[in-house]
Amino acid sequence: MMKRKKAVALRYHQEQDQAPRVVASGAGYLAEKILEIAQKNGVSIREDRVLAEALSLIEPGDEIPEELYLAVAQILVEIINADRKQK
Repeated sequence: MMKRKKAVALRYHQEQDQAPRVVASGAGYLAEKILEIAQKNGVSIREDRVLAEALSLIEPGDEIPEELYLAVAQILVEIINADRKQK
């Protein structure tokens, strides 16, 4: 059985947030729309099914729990490094 695609969008403003916040989350069609909007706006995308599953349990607007800090931080480092290489 094939699982439906899930997508979660995070936001982090160092001046405003203590931790990244979930700003959008969805499965199936909604996940596709989240990815489409991210691509149109030049937002970096990372595929990680396990992390997406865990993050999808968090209500939009809520900060991620401490248990996910390391996993999200590792992804942010990868994205920052990739962005630097493109510039």
